[in-house]
Formats: sequence, structure tokens, C-alpha cells
Amino acid sequence: MTSARVLNDKPVWERDGDAWPNRETSRFVEAGGLRWHVQIAGSGPVALLAHGTAASTHSWRGLLPLLAEHFTVVAPDLPGHGFTGTPPPAELCLPCMASRLGALMRRLGLSPELAIGHSAGAAILARMCLDGLIAPQRLISLNGALLPLRGLPGKWFSPAAKLMARNSFLPRFVANGAKKDPKGVRRLADGTGSRLDAEGVALYRRLIASPGHLAAALNMMANWDLQPLRHDLPQLDAELVLVAFTGDKTVPPEEAERVHALMPRARLRIIRGFGHLAHEEAPEFVARLILDCVAPAPTPATG
Repeated sequence: MTSARVLNDKPVWERDGDAWPNRETSRFVEAGGLRWHVQIAGSGPVALLAHGTAASTHSWRGLLPLLAEHFTVVAPDLPGHGFTGTPPPAELCLPCMASRLGALMRRLGLSPELAIGHSAGAAILARMCLDGLIAPQRLISLNGALLPLRGLPGKWFSPAAKLMARNSFLPRFVANGAKKDPKGVRRLADGTGSRLDAEGVALYRRLIASPGHLAAALNMMANWDLQPLRHDLPQLDAELVLVAFTGDKTVPPEEAERVHALMPRARLRIIRGFGHLAHEEAPEFVARLILDCVAPAPTPATG
């Protein structure tokens, strides 16, 4: 099993938080049995942002300030990720993470009108909506991973993730490799179909060099089960907007089309170009896209 020592070997704010993106918006909050790192900025309707597996608040570094011009933006590090505390490995599951994030929002006393999730973060927000933990008017899925993988990858993913999560040596091995080989992190980012700038790669390298952050991501994948979400998605009350980018090599646009087939009333936007980390590659473009999605429909002209 993943040792407690590895799980606790995480980024430390006093040591690793220097020059962290949007640092001035950061605060630490106790909720749901965890000490959360959360960034809050702006004013107006509340927009809750949930990053994907192995990421952190840094992934919103360009988008958060742009959205803060229109919303009160709430962007936490998810459980076990970045500077947020880590629950027991078995509790890094979809309903568990949704429940803990719900506890954070209650502690903050904020109710989101808009929820924006990237990759696995979209699944967490959808689960929160379905479980009555939040009630936004609209949920925007950016390259969302909302359905179980198909075929051989689906059969291979969970057992492989469980095997890797039980190996306490693997996170240390990968973290050590990230420290020694900066180009390795660049190759990982390129493998998503996205081309990050040097700062973006450096921030991922800082996280990947942390065995605790990696161990939490592995345990999250090991405990991930999207079958119940697939069953429940058609009951979603919030308007679902599916945004997919054709350059995504991690969650290709066909996955958004699968969700749309399951939920025909959802809005589907497939955008040419960019990859899985489109919100990091092109925050200005994605901000405009989000604002377009939430803008009220024009009133038909009468004559």
C-alpha cells in the first residue's frame, strides 16, 4: 500500500508557494476534515472551478484573473493535490471528493451559480450537482472526463491504477525523475496535445517532483468509478455545456459527443485546435468562450 510517509510528502506553502500564481488570492480553510488551499478573487455571481487529476490551482493562473472581472471565483486545490491536505487513499473517490468539496463551499458560505470543471474536475462538479451539494444554473465541462473509458483502456485503467497506487516506490521514482529531467515534464505536457509555456511546465514540474502529490493523483485514479455518474447524468438539473478541443490527446472530442448522445439537451461546442490543457494554453480565448456560454440569449426582435 502507499505509505503514509509518501502521502504526507507534499508541497509546503512556506517552501514551495513562493511566486505561486495568483498567490495574493490564496487562503487556507479548514473544512471536511482537511486543510484546504483555495484561491478566491473578484466579485459578483460565484463561479466554482475544479481542476483535473494531478493539477492544482496553478492551472487556472491565466483564466482566474479574467473570470474575476465578472465573477467571485473560487478555485481550490482538490483533496491530496497541491497544498490541500490528503484524506485516506480510499477516500480519494468521486463521491468522497465531491462531498469534501461541498463541505468547503458550506464553510465558505458560498453558493455557485456557475461551475467550471476541467477533465476529472467536471465529473466532481457533476457529482456535486446530482448529490445536492451545489445547485448552479450552469455546468461547463472543459474537456471533461465524465464517462467510463471504453474497450481495452477501460478494462486496463482501473487495475493498472490500483497496482501503481499500492507501490509506494513509484511516486518517489517519478518525482525524482522530474527533478533530474526537466524535459520529461515537457514531454508529458506535449503528450496531452497542449503546448504550455515555460512557466506552465515549471509549475507542473514543481508538483510532479512531490511524491505526495503524485501518490494522491494515483490513488484518485485507482478509486475512480464513473459508472454511477453515467447512470445519473441524465438527471442533472444544471444546464450542461460540453466544450471539447480537437487537439486533445487525453480526452478526445468523441467523449463529449458520447455525453451529448446520453444528454441531448446539453450544449456541445467542439473547438478546432488546442489540446487537453486549452485553458492554460489560451486563457483569453477560453474566458471569452465561457462568457459567451453564460451570456443570455438575445431577445427576438418584434415588429
